[in-house]
Amino acid sequence: MESNNKYLGKESVSKLLLKFSIPGILSLLISSLYNIVNQIFIGNSELGFLGNAATSIVFPITIISVAFAWAIGDGSAAYLSLCQGRKDTKNAHIAIGKGILINFIISILFVVLGYVFMNKLLFLFGASNVTLPIAQDYFRIILIFIPVYMMVNGMNAVIRADGSPGFSMASTLIGAITNIILDPIFIFAFKWGIKGAAWATVIGQCLSLIVSIIYFTKTKTFKLSWSSFKVNFGIFSNVIKLGISTFITQMSIVVISLVCNIMLAKYGAQSKYGADIPIAVIGICMKVFTIVINVAVGIILGAQPILGYNYGAKQMTRVKKTFKLALISTVIVGLISMLIFELCPSIIIKMFGTESDLYMEFAIKTFRIFLFFIVFTCTIKISSIFFQTVGNPVKASIVSLARDIVLFVPLVIILPKYMGIEGILYAAPIADLTGIIITIVLLALFFNKLGKEAITNSENVKILDSKDGVIITISRMHGSKGKYIGEQVAKKLDVPYYYKELTAIAAQDSGLDKEFISKLNQKNNILHDLYLTTAPVKYAIEAQEKVIKKIAKKGSCVIVGRAADYVLRNNKNIIRIFIYAPEEYRINSVIEMYGDSESDAKKNITKSDRNRANYYKLISNNKFGDVNNYDLCIDSSIGVEKTTQIICDFIKNKRQK
Repeated sequence: MESNNKYLGKESVSKLLLKFSIPGILSLLISSLYNIVNQIFIGNSELGFLGNAATSIVFPITIISVAFAWAIGDGSAAYLSLCQGRKDTKNAHIAIGKGILINFIISILFVVLGYVFMNKLLFLFGASNVTLPIAQDYFRIILIFIPVYMMVNGMNAVIRADGSPGFSMASTLIGAITNIILDPIFIFAFKWGIKGAAWATVIGQCLSLIVSIIYFTKTKTFKLSWSSFKVNFGIFSNVIKLGISTFITQMSIVVISLVCNIMLAKYGAQSKYGADIPIAVIGICMKVFTIVINVAVGIILGAQPILGYNYGAKQMTRVKKTFKLALISTVIVGLISMLIFELCPSIIIKMFGTESDLYMEFAIKTFRIFLFFIVFTCTIKISSIFFQTVGNPVKASIVSLARDIVLFVPLVIILPKYMGIEGILYAAPIADLTGIIITIVLLALFFNKLGKEAITNSENVKILDSKDGVIITISRMHGSKGKYIGEQVAKKLDVPYYYKELTAIAAQDSGLDKEFISKLNQKNNILHDLYLTTAPVKYAIEAQEKVIKKIAKKGSCVIVGRAADYVLRNNKNIIRIFIYAPEEYRINSVIEMYGDSESDAKKNITKSDRNRANYYKLISNNKFGDVNNYDLCIDSSIGVEKTTQIICDFIKNKRQK
C-alpha cells in the first residue's frame, strides 16, 4: 500500500504550496489583529500617540508571558505528536495536563510579580512620566487576565497538534472579531480610553479560552482526567526540552524590544522628538512589520510538509524547487512592502492617527529607514524555518540569532552614540544586510552539499511470509555483537531476519530514502531532541513503525533495533531481548569488527549507546536497557554461540508455556 504521504513527492509543488500556505497565512494574520486593531483605534482617539506609546511599552512585557505559554504549549504539542506516532495514550494526556497546570502556575506568579514591580517594569521598558499613568491603566487590566492569555496560547498549540488547526484558528478569530467590535464601543462610545482598549482585548481572550476549553472536552487523540495533573517531572522535562527553541525565539523578541525601548527613551529625550514619539512610532512600525513577517512565515510553514517529506525521500530537486518557490513568493511580498514603506509611508502611518508635524516627520523617517531591507528580514526568517524543517536546528539558530541578537542589539546600543536617535533606525537595515550575507552563505553551503546526495533505494527487499510463532525483538549495546546473535537466532529458528532489510522496506513503502531512515538514531548534538521532532524524521519514524507492524503480521521473525520492542508492545507473541556486555569485551569487539583503535572504539561505543538511548527514550519514553522493559537480558561476553543457544532455549520454554 502506498504511503499516505507519497503525494507530497508527486503532486505539483505550486499546487501543494498554495494549498498549505493560505491557511497558515490566514491563521497568523488573525493572531496579529489584536495588537493592530488596538493601535489603530487608540491612535485615532484623544489619547493619540501617547496611547500607542503606552501599549508599545506594555507589549514586550506580555511577550514574556507568551514565551512561557508557547514554550509549554509547543513542547506539549510536540510531545503529543510523538505520542500519536507511537500510539501512546498513557503519557500524552499527562504531558498536556502538566503543561496546563504549570502554565497556570507561572501565569499566577506573573500576575503577582507584575503588580509588585509594575512601575519598575514600565520604566524599564521605556515609560516616561507622561506615559506612565496611561501604561498603568492599560497594564493593570491586561495583567489580571494574563492567565487567560497564557492558557489560550498554550492550549491552541495542543489543539493544532491534535489535528484541529481549523478549530484553533476559530478560537483566535472569535477573540479577534470580538476585540474589533468592542474597541470602538469602549474607546469612543463609552469614552473609556486606554482602559476600553484593554477591556476589549481581554474579553476577546476570554471568549477564545471558552472555545478552547470546549474543544478539550472532545479531543481526538487524548482525554484529560484528574490523573493528568499529577506530578511527573520526567515527562514534563521532555515537554520543556521540546519547547525550549520557542522560548528562546520569543525571549529574543523581548531582548530586542527592551534594548530598543531603553535606547529610544534615552536618545529620544536628547532629540527634538522627545522620548514618547519614538517609542510610539517604533511600536506601530513593529506591528506593521509583524504583519509582513507573518505572511512570509505562513508561506514557509505551508512549505514545511512538502520540504520535510522530499528531504527525507532525498528528492532534492523537489526540495530546491519548493524552497525556490517559497523564496520567490517571500521576496515578492517583501519588495511590495518595501515599496509601500518607501514611497507612501504616510498612508500606513495615518491609519494609526494623525499627529503633529514632528510626529509625522519621525514616523516617515522610521518606516523608510527601519524597514528599508524588510525583504531581507523576511528571507532570513523563512531560511531559519527552512533549516529547522530539514533537520538542521543549529543552522536555524545561527540564522535567527545572528540577525536579532548578535547584530541588531549591539548596533542599537553602539550607533546612537555617534548618530543620535537615527542610529537606532539604521541598526535594522545594517543588521538585515549583514544577516542576509550569513544566511546566503549557509544556504549556499547547504544546497551545494544537497546536490551531491542521491537516493539509495536500489534494493528490492520484500517482507517474507513466515510460520506462526513468536516475534523476537533484539535491542543491544554497541559492540555486544547483538545483530550477529540475532542473525544466528533467526537461522536456528528458521525464521526471517530483519536488520538493514527493515529500513530498505520502509524506504520502498514510504518513498523516503533508505540511508536517511537508517541513520535516524545517529544524530548527536545539543539539539538532538529538536532534530528528532523535525518533519523528515517524523515521516521516517512513521514509515519504519508501519513496516515493523507489517512484518509482525507475517509471522515469526527476528527484528534487530529500531525500538521494535516498543512498537510491538501490544503484540501477544512478542519476546523482547536485550543484549549487553562488559566495556572491555565491547571495545575488543569493535576493534575486531571495524578496525578502530582502542580510543576510537571507546568514543564510538559511548556515542552509539547515547544516541540509541536518546532515540529509544524519545520513541517510547522508556529507559534504554532497563531490565523491566525486556523478557530476557543477557551478557554476550560468554560468546555468540552460547548466547544464541540460551536465547533459543528461552524462546522454546516460552512457547511451551
